Amino acid sequence: MNNKNYYIDEHAVVDEGAQIGDGTKIWHFTHIQKGARIGKNCVLGQNVNVANNVIIGNYCKIQNSVSVYEGVTLEDFVFCGPSMVFTNITDPRCKYPQVGSTFYKKTLVKEGASIGANATILCGHTIGKYVMIGAGTVVTKDIPDFALVVGNPAKIIGWVSEAGKRLTFDKEGVAFCEKSKKKYLLQNNKVIEIAE
Repeated sequence: MNNKNYYIDEHAVVDEGAQIGDGTKIWHFTHIQKGARIGKNCVLGQNVNVANNVIIGNYCKIQNSVSVYEGVTLEDFVFCGPSMVFTNITDPRCKYPQVGSTFYKKTLVKEGASIGANATILCGHTIGKYVMIGAGTVVTKDIPDFALVVGNPAKIIGWVSEAGKRLTFDKEGVAFCEKSKKKYLLQNNKVIEIAE
């Protein structure tokens, strides 16, 4: 914690043993717990909680009132909208407490994924690269790369580019994104980026 190349608001709490990367900003009423690792150039808004041993990649943005519980890993460039929810136990009971990392189901959010405000991510699943999850969506299973999902439970309603633009595929299953200048192929209900 001797590194001074990040910003921590005076009303935030960062436990001893947390690691924070260069250029990261942590705003008021946020709590970073022991063993959490936060990459460089991240922004954590007001009232965020990052639990023990959570791993957050570089250039992530976590909006106000989000708790990232133990067992969750965010890769680089992940966006978490306001008040979205992660879980880490599938059968919570106060009378039968489940304490310790052996009880926590792992959740992986891959590079560039965006999770909308008030969405809920049930634990034990993988959110693919560049996925776009609509506000209020409830994710109950793995989501493939580039999928656009909404609803409860989450359903794929389309596909998006790395830049988050909706993709329209031609009869050969090819789409081009003007913003990212990248080409994509839809095949067997999966999208991959293809070289020019």
